[in-house]
Amino acid sequence: MSTDLERSPRSLLVCERSSLLDEKNRLREQVEQQHFNCKVTVLLPGCDSAPSDLDMAMKSFQSFYLIRKLPLYELLDQHFLKTAVCQGVCGLSYKTRIDEDNCVFLMPNGRLCLSLDKDSYELLGVEGKAWRSKLTRVSRYVVSIDVTPGGRDYQRLLTGLTSRLLLRMDFLLSSHSGGGAALQPLLSRYDWSEHTPDVRSHTVTHLPCPALMTSDLQSYDPFSFLEWLGAVAADVSCDNTSDSFLSSLAYPDMMNTAAQSLSFSVSGLLLPHDILSLIQELRRYLEWPRSMSWVAMTVHGFDSVYAPGEPFYTLLLFQDHTYCLHMATSTLRSHQ
Repeated sequence: MSTDLERSPRSLLVCERSSLLDEKNRLREQVEQQHFNCKVTVLLPGCDSAPSDLDMAMKSFQSFYLIRKLPLYELLDQHFLKTAVCQGVCGLSYKTRIDEDNCVFLMPNGRLCLSLDKDSYELLGVEGKAWRSKLTRVSRYVVSIDVTPGGRDYQRLLTGLTSRLLLRMDFLLSSHSGGGAALQPLLSRYDWSEHTPDVRSHTVTHLPCPALMTSDLQSYDPFSFLEWLGAVAADVSCDNTSDSFLSSLAYPDMMNTAAQSLSFSVSGLLLPHDILSLIQELRRYLEWPRSMSWVAMTVHGFDSVYAPGEPFYTLLLFQDHTYCLHMATSTLRSHQ
């Protein structure tokens, strides 16, 4: 039992407070560090319908493409690199498990990152770094290469993917600038489909909400608040009555009941620039008098070697333009 406990993943919660009026705030940088996101959830306490501009921001997330059984060497095609990648195209392998499968990430900065098992790594013949899952004790290897055509590492990777390790994967691609036209030569050679992020919303009635919160981290308990926020998203009651054995969750201290609150989510391959645009609309929403002085946004990322575990962060925005950013990190993996 003690061995199992030692191998269990641990999570850390980092909280940062700042103001969007402070030119030195790091919110943009922190949002952009999580390159690939799969879901954004927003809670507007005391609101029954989203303003038109906010509703438009939710529905304006960039569409993305799913290419089925894509040979990875296609990502090294020089025409693709000079057109699509230069326009901000990025993506990742679809339905691959970071601890078990070969996974690939095309980063916005033009780097191709491969997370490989030992056999695949040795076949590829390109230098990488070893890392190990603390949970499974399985060694894996990460290869990260600047895919600028003509470089030595580029040519070695291209040779490996065309002659020794012929990987094919379902792959998601998206573009910061909506460069769908630049993808057409690649799309025309394979089975593909275009997808629009899925937007959903629902109204929550008689929702007990934390009251009197400010960006001062002393005004509320971040752990209790995030637990409550997760319960709202999962539609789990925190009543914790004596005759209920479904949940042991409890409400945070000092609650007010909001007659109506709006919760909405956006799901898909979501890029940071669309999330930053949504944050700006949430700031504008808070400029008008509301029954609550804050809104909450939670962003879940795709699992990757850059953000082990299930990466996510929750942003609390306040009417005075201050914010609290809660970032989850995991100790699930370590580099050798």
